[in-house]
Amino acid sequence: RSCFPDLQEQHVVLWLSLDYLCDMLYLLDIAVRLHTGFLEDGILVQDRGRIRLRYLHSPSFPWDMAAVLPTDLLYLRLGLGVPAVRANRCLRVPRLFEAFDRRETRTAHPNAFRVAKLMLYVFIAIHWHGCLYFALSARLGLGADTWVCPNASRPGFSRPLRQYLHSFYFSTLILTTVGDTPEPQREEEFLFVTAGFLLAVLGFATITGSISSVISNMNAADAAFYPNPEPVRCYLRAQGASGRLVRRVARWHQHLQMQRKLPAERAVLQHLPRGLQAEVAASVHLPALRRVRLFQSWERSVLQQLVLRLQPQVFGPGEFVCRRGDVGHEMYFVREGQLAVVAEDGVTQLAVLGEGLYFGEISLINIKG
Repeated sequence: RSCFPDLQEQHVVLWLSLDYLCDMLYLLDIAVRLHTGFLEDGILVQDRGRIRLRYLHSPSFPWDMAAVLPTDLLYLRLGLGVPAVRANRCLRVPRLFEAFDRRETRTAHPNAFRVAKLMLYVFIAIHWHGCLYFALSARLGLGADTWVCPNASRPGFSRPLRQYLHSFYFSTLILTTVGDTPEPQREEEFLFVTAGFLLAVLGFATITGSISSVISNMNAADAAFYPNPEPVRCYLRAQGASGRLVRRVARWHQHLQMQRKLPAERAVLQHLPRGLQAEVAASVHLPALRRVRLFQSWERSVLQQLVLRLQPQVFGPGEFVCRRGDVGHEMYFVREGQLAVVAEDGVTQLAVLGEGLYFGEISLINIKG
C-alpha cells in the first residue's frame, strides 16, 4: 500500500475497515492473554490476579502495547495516503510465529504444515521484494529504462494490478535466478539486483535445508514406527537363505507399512508416564477388547491394566501363527482381520476366527506363576 499509492487511494474504505478489524483482533488477543492460565511447577494456575500480573511483567507485554498505539492519528496530519504510520503493527509478528509453532505441534500433518509455512514465507519475501522494486522504479521514473517498471503509456500498465503482477514476476525472476532479466542501467539498479541475488542465495539455502529437514523427519518417523528391513535382508543373504524366505520377509515389511501396523508399540509409548500409557493404549485397543466376550463384564480400570500387558503382533497374509504340536506360551486375541484354522495339508479350512475371538487360552494353564 505504501509502494502502490493508487491502490491505497482507490480502496481507502476497504483498507481502513481491514486495519481497524485487525486492531480489534489485537486488543482481543491482549484481553485473552490476561485471562489465560499458565503452568507453574506442573500445576495450572487459574488465579486471575496472578495471571494478569505475570502477563503485565512478561517481555511480550510492552511489545503488544506498542503494537496497538494509535499511530493512526498521524493520518490527520499526513493524510490517508501514508499507511506506513501503522508500521508498529508489525511488532505482532512474534505472536504469529508462536501461533505457527503451536499449530505445528497439534496438527495431524506437521510435515505438510511446514511445507505450507515455507511457501508462505517465500511468497511474502517475493511480495515485499516486488513492492520495493516498484517503489524504486517510481523513484527513478517509471519507463525511464528497460529495467524499471513500464509507465502508463504502455498498454495495460495503467492499472495497479498489472503493475503489481509485473513487479511480482520480476522479483520472482531475481530471487529464483530463473530466466533473463533486463540489465541494470544505474547504480541504484545494480545495488538492488545484487541485494536480490544475495537474498536469493540465502533463501535457496534456507529452502533446501527446510525441505531436507522435512524429508529427514518423515524418514525418521517411519524408522521409529516401522522396523528397517535392510538388516534382516543382509543377514538372510549372508547366511545363504532361500529366495522364497527373503521374499516372505519383504512381503511382511510391506504389509506393515501398507496396513499402517506398529509392531513396536511399547517402544513408541515408553517415554510416557505409566498412567498416560494406559490411557493411550486403552483408547486404541479397548474397543477391540470389548468385542471379546470374555472381557465384556470386566471393569474399565482392569482392562486398562490388561492392555499394558498385551503385546501386539502382526502377521501377514499366509503366515502361520502357530502349528500343531507347538509348545504354547501365549493366548491370542484377534483384533483385526481373520485367521483360518487349516488342516495338516495347509489348504483345507476347518474354521475361521474373526475379530473379537481368541485362542490359546489352554496354554496359559501350564505357565508358572
